[in-house]
Amino acid sequence: MGNHTITTFILLGLTNDPQLQIPVFVFLFFTYTLSITGNLAIIALTSFDCHLKTPMYFFLQNFALLEISFTSACIPRYLYNIATGDRSITYSVCVIQVFLIDIFGVIEFFLLAIMSYDRYVAICKPLHYVTIMNRRVCRNLIFSCWLAGLMIILPPFTLFLNLKFCDSNIVDFFFCDASPILNISCSDTWLIEQLVIVCAVLTFILTLVCVVLSYVHIIKTIVRFPSAQQRKKAFSTCSSHMIVVSITYGSCIFMYVKPSVKKSVGINKGVAVLMTSIAPVLNPFIYTLRNKQVKQTFRDLFKKLALVSKKKEII
Repeated sequence: MGNHTITTFILLGLTNDPQLQIPVFVFLFFTYTLSITGNLAIIALTSFDCHLKTPMYFFLQNFALLEISFTSACIPRYLYNIATGDRSITYSVCVIQVFLIDIFGVIEFFLLAIMSYDRYVAICKPLHYVTIMNRRVCRNLIFSCWLAGLMIILPPFTLFLNLKFCDSNIVDFFFCDASPILNISCSDTWLIEQLVIVCAVLTFILTLVCVVLSYVHIIKTIVRFPSAQQRKKAFSTCSSHMIVVSITYGSCIFMYVKPSVKKSVGINKGVAVLMTSIAPVLNPFIYTLRNKQVKQTFRDLFKKLALVSKKKEII
């Protein structure tokens, strides 16, 4: 990491208004708790229920784990900052936070692309689905996601470690993100900025092309189905994934289409809250509320728990 004149950063957070600190803390704590609870429930259900041992739920399980990791990399630290009033964060912790948030974010895009491919195989090649999406292939696809994320993040992150900070240590954000930190560095950041743009565009385009091509083939196949009931069922299996894709890619596009430089900081903070706090809460509900099999598993689980509690009362 080298020698740095500044070894501690100050995170300005979402707002400087003391009256808003408590509502912000309550909101983020509530959404974080819901997010962890919802995603852990999905992981538990897909791990223990034999009816959910399919590739789709295997990828959903990994997506839920990724959501927990992503939101845990930034929200708990900011909650600590609000609760204690201490906005400082050491250089080492800040660097780790940048790395974790970036790699989890990149992996999420690749995982969404793989989930769209899974839906393509399920609808367009149903007879070969079990053969194509076997356990070994699914595990290799997950490993490829992590490997791709690591390969994309490492080049700019290596340059990021060599940055020097001389004059300012004020980060206008609520967690350590690459963009606001680059703004306060006294090093020449042109190369790393260009590399970050290339890596971001590469990730975005590659995964988006995979998602679009998958759904183009899916829609073409579905419209050929003779029965309206078949078409409705096929669309329902993809609807949850399509909503999550829309939220993720929509947030990313909105972050980079800025009306002005002055407004961009506020917009980035708002989108960051959406991606790190609100989206991880919505995703479990989107997948469970629109999936009959998951809802039925929840009902069966509650019935079992109710029976167990009744037996204990009788005893």
